[in-house]
Amino acid sequence: MSGAPRQRADAGTLFDAALLADPHGGYARLRAAAPVHRTTTPDGAPVWLVTRYQDVRAALADPRLSLDKRTAGSSGEHGASMPPELDAHLLNLDPPDHTRLRRLVATAFTPRTVEGLRPTIQACVAALLDRLAAPGADLMAQLAVPLALTVICDLLGIPDAGRPDFRRWTDTLRSPAPDAAKASRAAMGEMHGYLTALIAEKREHPADDLLTRLIAARDERERLSEPELVALAFLILFAGYDNSANLIGNALLALLTTPGAVADLRGGALEPEALLEETLRWNSPSMLASRRFAREDLQIAGVTIPAGERVWLSLVSANRDEARFAAPAEFRLDREGGHLGFGHGLHYCLGAALAKLEAQTSLTALVHRFPGLVLAGPAADPAAGLAWHGSFRNRGLRELPVVW
Repeated sequence: MSGAPRQRADAGTLFDAALLADPHGGYARLRAAAPVHRTTTPDGAPVWLVTRYQDVRAALADPRLSLDKRTAGSSGEHGASMPPELDAHLLNLDPPDHTRLRRLVATAFTPRTVEGLRPTIQACVAALLDRLAAPGADLMAQLAVPLALTVICDLLGIPDAGRPDFRRWTDTLRSPAPDAAKASRAAMGEMHGYLTALIAEKREHPADDLLTRLIAARDERERLSEPELVALAFLILFAGYDNSANLIGNALLALLTTPGAVADLRGGALEPEALLEETLRWNSPSMLASRRFAREDLQIAGVTIPAGERVWLSLVSANRDEARFAAPAEFRLDREGGHLGFGHGLHYCLGAALAKLEAQTSLTALVHRFPGLVLAGPAADPAAGLAWHGSFRNRGLRELPVVW
């Protein structure tokens, strides 16, 4: 790669149907061509795309790259931009506001607190598996999605009646359809209205849940504003549901396509944590880190990024960088760590421990309940026909059919 150009200027957008269909192959070609690409997002915003591990990791922790869109050189009003009423969340803020808000919710996601949820999550998984009927099932629709939705909604305090709507809104937000921007804005407007009404209800009838505690932090101690309260609830719900469901599905796919893994996990020769860590490298549920803006003129891999311009950091590309990982397309359970599946630095995923526990519990329960579990696809290549959500940001299966 040493002789490759430092920057490649691309006409139009790199985020096209070809990249949707084969993101790993597409990013491999981009890495080989240049470490930094000048292109546009699917909704037309100009952006610098960073593809190699060393550069992505450094940029994730670089304070010269801001998440606050007020540092952008343009209005940033492209496509499905977040409406102002949902803007004030962790992925749009820098310190000290980011630090203040993260501290408010961090205690709900510490490893110790999350570990306390293990019996509840185990019970939820067991109940979902009880509903599976031979000879087969779709593990996305019947396990990964309902588990992730139940856990995050229970944690935040979302009533059962609102959960189907929330799933519909989330599916709309990650749609790649041509009219997705308009539909996404409508969905976010509905979510804002729902959360606003729910917050008002919980003010009248407090409960033992995270949203009630955030309301108290707002009303009693004035540690966050009303827009911050609503936006933070939105982010916890959306990210906690989508990322967890995708991690469960991607880990199950890795389990079922790795020879001997089901038997090794059931027999104790394979720890679920090892499978999850390699899944996060090999097929991370997050393909792109949150967009950033250059606070000043800066260089990435020898390429000058002008102040105010937008930068996208490809986690999925960095995690398969040949300069960092040997044979990166192979799923290897004996790799050392270092992946960027949950990000790096100040904005490392707040819900990482919870997502891992949900996936770990699912993997372990499945192999003990259904020791003959296999993918339902053709014997030659059962994973070949699997359909993925059409998203440039997230990597998740639409369905995962299995038999036992």
